[in-house]
Amino acid sequence: MSTLIEAETPETGETSPRIIRLLSFWAHVAFIAGYLGILSAAMFWFQFAQGEYPCPLCILQRMAMMLVAIGPIYVVSQTLRGRGSLGVLATGAGIAILGSVLGMAMSGRQVLLHIAPGDQGYGTAVLGMHLYTWALVSFLVVLVFCGVVLAGGRWLVPVAPTSAPLRIVAWAVVWLFVLTIAINAVVVFAEAGWNLYLPDNPTGYRLFEG
Repeated sequence: MSTLIEAETPETGETSPRIIRLLSFWAHVAFIAGYLGILSAAMFWFQFAQGEYPCPLCILQRMAMMLVAIGPIYVVSQTLRGRGSLGVLATGAGIAILGSVLGMAMSGRQVLLHIAPGDQGYGTAVLGMHLYTWALVSFLVVLVFCGVVLAGGRWLVPVAPTSAPLRIVAWAVVWLFVLTIAINAVVVFAEAGWNLYLPDNPTGYRLFEG
């Protein structure tokens, strides 16, 4: 019975409630799904449906989000393979922190570019804030998440679910994010074409322009 409630934490030999470690696992999956939703909305809705082409800073922020998500992707994939450990958890958090700091620098730069009174900002506002402002908020949330994970340490080392359908769901989220990265790479190439730089206010896909 005790094996159902507690699980041995790798590298320490100590135990923590299995339910907490399962919650940690699904928190990392939700982390990936959150950025999957943000990137998908930015690309499929705002860019494709609304015709709002991302500027260079917008693209850099997307890249930072992808780097951030590599952290929890590493944690989730290693845990699903039975290799979860305190070291894996710390590595994933470190990658996410690095990406969020870079993302904050980029999104903060864009916020400052449009902070002057009367400036309408770049792109459509969502709930009163532009996408780059929301990006800055998301990077701050990442730092808080990673802080909680690192503070919890061995008690939050994830454990994978044993149910096959739940494992499939987790893998599906991971591979959907990988697919999103690939689609973004193609879209950025189409927007930039064979040019080294994008214009500050892109209006189309330079790869297809004559």
